[in-house]
Amino acid sequence: MNAPAMAMTPDDIFQRLSAILQETFEIDPAAIRPEARLYEDLDIDSIDAVDLIVKLKPIVGVRLQPDAFKSVRTLQDVVDALHGLLDD
Repeated sequence: MNAPAMAMTPDDIFQRLSAILQETFEIDPAAIRPEARLYEDLDIDSIDAVDLIVKLKPIVGVRLQPDAFKSVRTLQDVVDALHGLLDD
């Protein structure tokens, strides 16, 4: 049942994303801001991005298509993409 995930706000998603970035990629919490750019600011390369998508899947409870994330540049873009999937 995906009901709890459906109720997630963008802020909830950001908090989960922040935890994943800290735990998986050892990113300094101070660097994790909505406007932080994945590649330039957080050093998340394409391989890391695939790992990140795998870690995000349980949040939305659906299979994530990498294509949905091709246009994301910032953490806010990731939050918006995930939130959009929850609304579908």
